[in-house]
Amino acid sequence: MFDFDQWIDRRPTRALKWLKYEGTNILPMWVADTEFKAPPAVIEALSERVEHGIFGYSRPTPALTELIIERLRERYGWEIQADWLVYMPGVVPALNLACQTFSEPGSNILMPKPIYYPFLHAPGFHGRKAAHVEMVEKDGRWLLDLESLERQAKDSELLLFCNPHNPGGTIYTREELEAINDIAKRHNLVVCSDEIHCDLLLDEGKPHVPYADINQDAADRSIILMAPSKTFNIAGLCCSFAVVPNQELRTRFIRAARGIMADVNLLGFVAAEAAYADGEEWLQAQLEYLRQNRDLLVERLNGVPGVKVLSPEATYLAWIDISALKLDDPIGFFEQAGVGLSPGGQFGGSDFVRLNFGCPRAMLDEALHRMIAAINSR
Repeated sequence: MFDFDQWIDRRPTRALKWLKYEGTNILPMWVADTEFKAPPAVIEALSERVEHGIFGYSRPTPALTELIIERLRERYGWEIQADWLVYMPGVVPALNLACQTFSEPGSNILMPKPIYYPFLHAPGFHGRKAAHVEMVEKDGRWLLDLESLERQAKDSELLLFCNPHNPGGTIYTREELEAINDIAKRHNLVVCSDEIHCDLLLDEGKPHVPYADINQDAADRSIILMAPSKTFNIAGLCCSFAVVPNQELRTRFIRAARGIMADVNLLGFVAAEAAYADGEEWLQAQLEYLRQNRDLLVERLNGVPGVKVLSPEATYLAWIDISALKLDDPIGFFEQAGVGLSPGGQFGGSDFVRLNFGCPRAMLDEALHRMIAAINSR
């Protein structure tokens, strides 16, 4: 019913992912958007709104707010209230706003490392310092080093967090989140949790647990960032939202945004509402396709000497350990082979590369073929 095998030419659209390698034969497997058409319901809703012909300032409909409330209740068992929602033009602006709002100039902002690279840059943009907690491998999963978190937390005011984790794809369990919150409580940290990948769960039977839903203390100290963008491949429409249960934190967050945070794109509101209302069948089909892509990638790459990848529990992003290959320039090496990857150093892990497998299987198969052939011919 949905053709995820369709290879759509995005080059004429000035798509960022493809523009980087314009005029080459390099397959772009870096930026975290997919090569899949958005759900038909989203395309139809956008077409109707464009046909209307007026694109002035807009606000979310009550229906969108109700859809979000219902979605969080049904998918995660998380009961939220409408006034907890703060609509934002993106998760990255929101996490930068959190840095500015919930820390003082010159203070430490704590975060895992490696992590999605805008986290690493955000403290410096606002005159703060980044303090890093290493991720460690445990039983085939990437987890925070809690001893390191405890040591660093005493000198910090804010913890930036990513659940599911990017890169690595860890779905944190309730018990793991409770251990993190125990430390946050002891050191009175505000926690800003990026949960943008929470719908992209590949390991069936492993649920997403919103950080703010583990207990009342977590709710009182957290800002949860979510969006339909990664789930339904509508990132360019710039619609996301923060869930802030604590009224005092929410008031501070909203006040800090005044005059500097852009409104959400009106087409973003339309797409979000259509996706949440009528995109579930498409989403389930996409998840099954991504599981098969994930399994293909893990099997193929783990069969190559010098390469190791832990199977991501969530996201469409593979975090690939190439340390044993001892490459001087990993990105250049794979670009020479015709594959464009994200450099691990960008995320804080220089012995890794990140690969986006949210693409037609033929594209993934060709990228893996090129990478493996290049490694084997060294």
